[in-house]
Amino acid sequence: MTIKRRKFIKTLGVAAVTSQLPISSAFASRNCIKPPRIKPGDTIGLIAPAGIVEPESIEPIIQKLATLELKVKLGNHLLDRYGYLAGKDSDRAADVNSMFADKSVQAILAVRGGWGCNRILPLLNYKLIRNHPKIIMGLSDITALLLAIYTKTNVITFHGITGTSTWNEFSLDYLRRILFNGEVVTMQNPTNTDLRVETIRGGTARGKLVGGNLSVLAAMVGSTYLPKWQHNILFLEDIREEVYRVDRMLTQLELAGILSQISGFVFGNCRQCDPEEPDKSLTLMQVLQDRISPLGIPAWYGAAIGHIPDKFTLPIGVEVEIDATAGTIKMLEAAVK
Repeated sequence: MTIKRRKFIKTLGVAAVTSQLPISSAFASRNCIKPPRIKPGDTIGLIAPAGIVEPESIEPIIQKLATLELKVKLGNHLLDRYGYLAGKDSDRAADVNSMFADKSVQAILAVRGGWGCNRILPLLNYKLIRNHPKIIMGLSDITALLLAIYTKTNVITFHGITGTSTWNEFSLDYLRRILFNGEVVTMQNPTNTDLRVETIRGGTARGKLVGGNLSVLAAMVGSTYLPKWQHNILFLEDIREEVYRVDRMLTQLELAGILSQISGFVFGNCRQCDPEEPDKSLTLMQVLQDRISPLGIPAWYGAAIGHIPDKFTLPIGVEVEIDATAGTIKMLEAAVK
């Protein structure tokens, strides 16, 4: 068993390290690769590339997918444990690689986030992934996986629900329309919610939609797993971060030259990000005004993105147009084929 596992990892994972940089440079200027859409009867591969997955969480996910007429295949190491991680790095990476290689699997869903995706990025077989493009979706720590795959392969990835997310009708409607139907949609917050659009700077802008969790993205700065930023629309979200920490991470993106290159900015939701001592803190909107408004680009806060029940399905790498006054994200092309 050990010999077979080592051979499997070497074939699908570690051997890919030497091929990463050429893939990134070779395909940087080409059009994005759109994965095939999901169809009823398709099989969804469940992976745990980051934090520990509890066994009792799997059956509810299978039932959720069954309501969409989808079957499930579990990653070989889905329920592994290694400290706070869902198994050793090599095993978590092997599950990602094997799901892309498996012809019986049509799309891939992360069960949850947590921490750990950055650790497996050097072990992914990006050539394999590019040659077998599939929908892969998640949020939070899965940001690292989504951005790395997009950067190294040009395959469009999807920031959206995880297996353990709230699967309500708002979130499922965007999932169906974008991933099943291949529609070109305009995303707008639900009306029956307290999510309010707060314009930082009005106007419209176009560009490739790129982003994810702010903490995860900031931790990737300086690596080869982030895309070029010129003319992109950057979206961000986070959870349980004090306002000064959001300030610190946005400042890091500014000092790294990222914010000065983007053409538009959307901050989704920062859940549980209220300062412990409000009288000794800036507000989140003050920080966003300080860091984003001087860029002179359309920007707003409050989109249905993040660790909240109502979530958009955001295709990373697709051309969009944002309206920072209306608070909309309009896709300009389909995300799947």
